[in-house]
Amino acid sequence: MSNEPRQTEDKIPVAVLGATGMVGQRFIELLDNHPWFEITCIAASARSSGKPFSKALEGRRYTKSSFSGRIESLAVHEVESDMDIIADKARMVFSALNMEKPAIRSIEEKYAEKGCVVVSNNSAHRWTPDVPMILPEINSDHLNLIEIQRKNRGWEQGCIIVKPNCSIQSYMPVLEALRHFEPEAVIVSTYQAISGAGKTFETMPGITDNVIPFIPGEEDKSEQEPLRIWGTLSGGRIEPAGLPVISATCARVPVSDGHIASVSVGFREEPTLQECIEAIENFTSPVREMGLPTAPEKFLTYFTEEDRPQTALDRNLYNGMGISVGRFRPDPVLDWKFICLSHNTLRGAAGGAVLAAELLAYRGYCR
Repeated sequence: MSNEPRQTEDKIPVAVLGATGMVGQRFIELLDNHPWFEITCIAASARSSGKPFSKALEGRRYTKSSFSGRIESLAVHEVESDMDIIADKARMVFSALNMEKPAIRSIEEKYAEKGCVVVSNNSAHRWTPDVPMILPEINSDHLNLIEIQRKNRGWEQGCIIVKPNCSIQSYMPVLEALRHFEPEAVIVSTYQAISGAGKTFETMPGITDNVIPFIPGEEDKSEQEPLRIWGTLSGGRIEPAGLPVISATCARVPVSDGHIASVSVGFREEPTLQECIEAIENFTSPVREMGLPTAPEKFLTYFTEEDRPQTALDRNLYNGMGISVGRFRPDPVLDWKFICLSHNTLRGAAGGAVLAAELLAYRGYCR
């Protein structure tokens, strides 16, 4: 099968909720001129409602890319009061809402009830039993939960899927490549960019010349979400995997984009260094064979240089959708340790969600 992205005859109409925020703008950037999807609605809070998107973004543009004239001129809808209009115009909605979790859950469920396929960047539904949390290269089989979700809720066409936390996408793909060696214990420290908090250096001056050793809720997500992604579908829900046990420490560092993770792993039976490197270099992404437009040409890239990967040099690997790994070396406490890196607002946030949406479309969930 060709690895070239296939073209759909009729583009799927989509909307972006929370479009004026940092991740929302990333969604717009990736969906503007997308070969499968066409933005028909942009939605945000009441303060932006009725304005052309260009006006709503004044003083708050985060991306360096310019959007097409059509997108810049689209009038912004209000997420809740214009829900019927948006659901009528869009078959799929991308959720980048910045609200309290109960409000997000309610809004996403209402859109799904109206027949929309909801692809969420938020954490609000990550542990809802019948909502799959998808990292496409690892657990695409969890999409089978959608039929159970629709049956549970009486939805004929609507559904909700979520993407996982941005930081775990730096190290979990590497652990997936090594999974057949049966990792049992993982110690991970993540060094996370300020864009993960929706900030820039201008809006987060306290990060300059500083490291903040606490990110609320991040360590629990880093320890638990991989186990759900590796879980099995049983009894109408995902049963999380029992191993590996993961211990995480998460810090905010003065970097604009890109999350680095330092990882130590203990295995049931320790593999050799060559076996580890070969497993990483030979890992084949199953979604790449589907011709999904956002799928990177290579999912995992191993660097032999001692000082790689580096955030500034490697975060944009394969349009920010590739994962980079290096510094594989013996660990005196566990077995092996390494460094890995991902772009947090592309692979970790909007790009990962768009890739999951492409997988949904490929599997026929957006008809």
